[in-house]
Amino acid sequence: MSLTAFATLLERLAFTPQRLGKERLLADAFTRMPDPERGLMLAALTGDLKLRQVTPSLLRGLTEMRADAQLFSYSYDFVGDLAETIALIWPEGTRTDPPLSEVVHELATAPKTRLPALITARLDSLGPSERYAYLKLATGALRVGVSARLARTAFAAWANLPLPQVEEIWHALQPPYLDLFAWASGSPRPEAAARAPFRPVMLSTPTDLDQLSALDPADFAAEWKWDGIRIQAVSDGGTRRLYSRTGEDISTAFPDVVDLMAFDGTLDGELLVRRDDEIASFADLQQRLNRKTVTPAMLRSHPAGLRLYDVLIWNGQDLRDEPYDARRAVLAQAVATLNPRIDLSPDLPFATWDDLAALRLNPPAAVIEGVMIKRRDSPYLAGRMKGPWFKWKRDPHLIDAVLMYAQRGHGKRSGYYSDFTFGVWNGDDLVPVGKAYFGFTDAELKDLDRFVRTNTIERFGVVRSVARTKVVEVAFEGLNRSSRHKSGVAMRFPRINRIRDDKPAVEADHLSTLQAMLTN
Repeated sequence: MSLTAFATLLERLAFTPQRLGKERLLADAFTRMPDPERGLMLAALTGDLKLRQVTPSLLRGLTEMRADAQLFSYSYDFVGDLAETIALIWPEGTRTDPPLSEVVHELATAPKTRLPALITARLDSLGPSERYAYLKLATGALRVGVSARLARTAFAAWANLPLPQVEEIWHALQPPYLDLFAWASGSPRPEAAARAPFRPVMLSTPTDLDQLSALDPADFAAEWKWDGIRIQAVSDGGTRRLYSRTGEDISTAFPDVVDLMAFDGTLDGELLVRRDDEIASFADLQQRLNRKTVTPAMLRSHPAGLRLYDVLIWNGQDLRDEPYDARRAVLAQAVATLNPRIDLSPDLPFATWDDLAALRLNPPAAVIEGVMIKRRDSPYLAGRMKGPWFKWKRDPHLIDAVLMYAQRGHGKRSGYYSDFTFGVWNGDDLVPVGKAYFGFTDAELKDLDRFVRTNTIERFGVVRSVARTKVVEVAFEGLNRSSRHKSGVAMRFPRINRIRDDKPAVEADHLSTLQAMLTN
């Protein structure tokens, strides 16, 4: 597969909105492409292609040496996407069409000192579409509307293989996936990859009291929704692995938890930082995430543990087809044999939905996000389907904040200012407390974009500072202390809940309001 063919595929995926249409494009590509190109293409779409990181600052520097710096600045401000801007503004040269495998190999193996010259030479020899594909590949930000799971689903459908079996072994496969494509052609399943496999987790759908009122509470069990990381703990034939809900192996970041997994089975639960009986905030857990090694000091100060929700496999028996109540009984017996740092998420007693609503409003710990509600007769089904499991989260926190800065969006939003930084009052000054890029309707996005363009007071590259007159109601799920932010606070999952054109900026909230939330 040539880089031109890869660029054409990316363009067609980006401009095909329907999921089935994207799957058909991928199936056609799997059929037409040879090895190893089709495996490299699949790895690029699933985010598993590990190339030497090419930074935006490097690309900007190279472009400013090749093109007019001021024109580049204006163009980037208008286009909003760095790769697209560079692809269009880079001077034309002699065009070539290298194989995708050649491009991937050089990006993966080139010494860091040679990257600038290598990238410059490649951009000089490519057309605009190929430059765009090359830069997206180099930065790892394809953004063509294809998630990792959609790509795996498309492969499984094309290969006529069960998706759960594909996902079970995915963690142990390496690009360009020659064994995987051989399996699709009739060779045996690569069983060596199936030791301690990841099995796709069961997900819930949001609900509220109105929706629950149509259901019989006697048919459901409930438990707290803990604010940690959903995990799958697998111990299989002496191999122990800890996975995130997306199948990422995070074992190296939590060796203390892996050491506790003295069992034979697959358990579903929440990864938490636990100090004695106290569950720490999500901010503490973040200190442990994405680490290749963990120091003894970190293990002592941020000890991790598991709070279990469900069991998939136990002592060689697959329990996924069993009803939830039966699995829960097995899990309770299993937990009794494990280290106390692996415990059971407790059942919540309730007879009516109003009873459960009262519990949800008064959880025993600040780190609880709400309640989980599960049908007692539900099997363990991979993915998200409406009916068996629900999540009823606590109502979000709300504050009124003032827009301070705006930045162009990416992809379909590259023509709009859609990333907004907002602040609250600290005395007579506004201090930034968060950034949001969703929560508003398409019509509201156009209004916000128009406000930014007509109320810009300063420009900082692609960022605009705006007049401090627009108030927005911001919803967020939680708040942590932060030494990285001038305000001293960091919001979790902030979003713009509504635009408050009825409120003047002077009536927006104060930093003391957020600080009080930290102490409650």
